[in-house]
Amino acid sequence: MDKGVLGRGLGSLIPNLSSQNQPAAEIFSGDVSAEKVIQAPLEKIERNPFQPRDNFDHEELEDLIESIKKHGIIQPLIVTKTATGYQLIAGERRLKSAQILGLPTAPVIVRSAQAIEKLELALVENIQRQNLNPIEEALAYHKLIDEFSLTQEEVGQRMGKKRATIANSLRLLDLPVEIQQALISRQITSGHAKVILSQETNQARLRLFKKIIDSTLSVRATEHELKRVRVKSYQRVLTHDVETQAQEDRLRQALGTKVSIIKKNDRGQINIEFYSAEELNHLTDKIAP
Repeated sequence: MDKGVLGRGLGSLIPNLSSQNQPAAEIFSGDVSAEKVIQAPLEKIERNPFQPRDNFDHEELEDLIESIKKHGIIQPLIVTKTATGYQLIAGERRLKSAQILGLPTAPVIVRSAQAIEKLELALVENIQRQNLNPIEEALAYHKLIDEFSLTQEEVGQRMGKKRATIANSLRLLDLPVEIQQALISRQITSGHAKVILSQETNQARLRLFKKIIDSTLSVRATEHELKRVRVKSYQRVLTHDVETQAQEDRLRQALGTKVSIIKKNDRGQINIEFYSAEELNHLTDKIAP
């Protein structure tokens, strides 16, 4: 993730974002020696309601639990003060592990954060650690847009990602539930999902999904299958020569969206897809600035 494009709120809350190898938990706490670490009762620490992550890998938690058994919680949790105790900002896995172990207290650093900053902090921690599955990540972006009236561009700026990346992530929520579950359980990848989304109907998407599962298709093999036979209303078979494929790739890269070229002899058409009014405006500005 490009850490130089984070929002101003994050910049003031998360110091020293330049070290790529620095653990996310250490980035969140900054210079621990310069901040007061206190022991807080676990029953007084409530889960962050804006925490996007719902699924935890049991094996990952077991490793962390064993580490805490031997060494304790080395990195303090980041919390904010509430009327009844504390609310977690960062350190979800450490808190859950401490609760499983039945620890009475955990080391914490108290910081002030507004609701959007809490969500941004939780998102950054999880995305940096690559703990979110693709659907959880998409839901988190949707929460930023829906609850805080942010545009895709603004979410991208806060998360250090391109607007097209945010848009593609949000599109995963348009997939049938069965396919979303496969993404959550890692049966398929985001690359597979991107190809599946190129199908126009849920029926066609589910048909392609089942073929991927049944034939254990890689992303490249799925793309090849889709190019070989395009299931459209007129059941037309599209064949691409190398030159046409290269032209499609250049257009996709330049516009940041799906582009297809349909040729018949020396004539044809270029189809440019968009998935929201915001994306249409963005494409218009690119093509006709």
